[in-house]
Amino acid sequence: MSYCLAIDIGASSGRHILGEYVNGRLETTEIYRFENGFKNENGTLVWDIDGLTDSVIEGIAQCKKLGKIPETVAIDTWGVDYVLFDDDGNEIRPCVSYRDGRTSGVPEEVFGIIPKEELYARTGIQTMSYNTIYQLYCDKKSGKLDKAARLLMIPEYLSYRLTGVMKNEYTNATTTNLVNAETKKIDGVIMEKLGFPATLFGELCLPSTYIGGFTDDIKARVGFDSKVIFCPTHDTASAVAACPLDDNSVFISSGTWSLVGTENLYPVTSDAALAANFSNEGGINYRFRFLKNIMGMWLFQNIRKNLDKKYTYDEMMNMAEESDFKELIDPTDECFLAPENMMEAIRTYLGRPDLPTGDLLSSVYHSLAVSYKKTVEEIERVADKRIDTIAIVGGGCKDKYLNRLTREYTGKRVTAGPTEGTAIGNLISQLMYLDSGLDLARAREIIINTFDIQEVK
Repeated sequence: MSYCLAIDIGASSGRHILGEYVNGRLETTEIYRFENGFKNENGTLVWDIDGLTDSVIEGIAQCKKLGKIPETVAIDTWGVDYVLFDDDGNEIRPCVSYRDGRTSGVPEEVFGIIPKEELYARTGIQTMSYNTIYQLYCDKKSGKLDKAARLLMIPEYLSYRLTGVMKNEYTNATTTNLVNAETKKIDGVIMEKLGFPATLFGELCLPSTYIGGFTDDIKARVGFDSKVIFCPTHDTASAVAACPLDDNSVFISSGTWSLVGTENLYPVTSDAALAANFSNEGGINYRFRFLKNIMGMWLFQNIRKNLDKKYTYDEMMNMAEESDFKELIDPTDECFLAPENMMEAIRTYLGRPDLPTGDLLSSVYHSLAVSYKKTVEEIERVADKRIDTIAIVGGGCKDKYLNRLTREYTGKRVTAGPTEGTAIGNLISQLMYLDSGLDLARAREIIINTFDIQEVK
């Protein structure tokens, strides 16, 4: 039997999922799961990159214990974060999390060098204070960038730890705000104007590109060798690859973030797209994900944490359904990015310090659904598309109440599934590597035939 291993890592957890293509169906099995998260290190929010690497390797080792050796392995993670290396290949630590507050006010500094309008015209990426471009500008100001010769995004870094090979991948590179939307290469003009080393990035590889085999050390630790390849390494790109989309569809990749958008063959970098703050992120086969980032399950994850995990997510959902409270927050407001207490941040935003938990949860539910509605309407107007279907994928698609509110607010047909959309998109790209005759359209047919995709009533 031939297996593929998808390693799908989010901001709060990671999972290893084995895939096997049998009789026209993609069979998947989760074999390992681990927690992930940032920590406060001397006042800076950083990733435990060594712990993350060890979890990746431990999950791969489970394959040997199961007697199911994957022919290929691919890793996807969140975007924008990275690890720097000096001329000698030494890492320049720490690996700072995008949720750290160091980039506050930095976009305005960058716009003083490259006007916002010019930057958007070149890259088509929405202004988010934590984008890689602004993080790197912080590194330049602190002197950290003076020593840097090379940069790897997180999934590229993890692949490097497995193979010893440094390569950069296109879809995650687009989240840096440094890739030219037309040429699909790192924009040399931006790099030069901001004083970033020209050597930071290598050639941008497409998904389904071979990186290398395991190093001798990794082979000894896991007990076998595999081919490490690039999937769409930005988790949203993998999730969208698994979406049952057509020209009249919008996707919602629902996880820690809600990524709401549509798939285009060309970037939309108009003044209207800039004003609406849309991104044109790179997707599989050079497709563009015309999308907007909205705070998603992160809100519920932190509320549950504030409640000492006293309630399950389903119990929280039921509490919200029982409430008639509908005052709204803006889920994109940066006050919700990394507050010390999410519930207090929401109460402060609403000016209701004694707001009961059920009403607070209801506000978040309705706010998310309304933000989806507004975004879909903006897509129709800015991208000049008629949208009739919203396809929700990812772990958040299990939230039946949010799915139902999305249908009610938007008035669109809504489907939910597959739940493990990101891992499935990761696996699909591996199958496309193994079978050059398998294209994206056929791959999506396999997904529809294999997985439970339900219409929301």
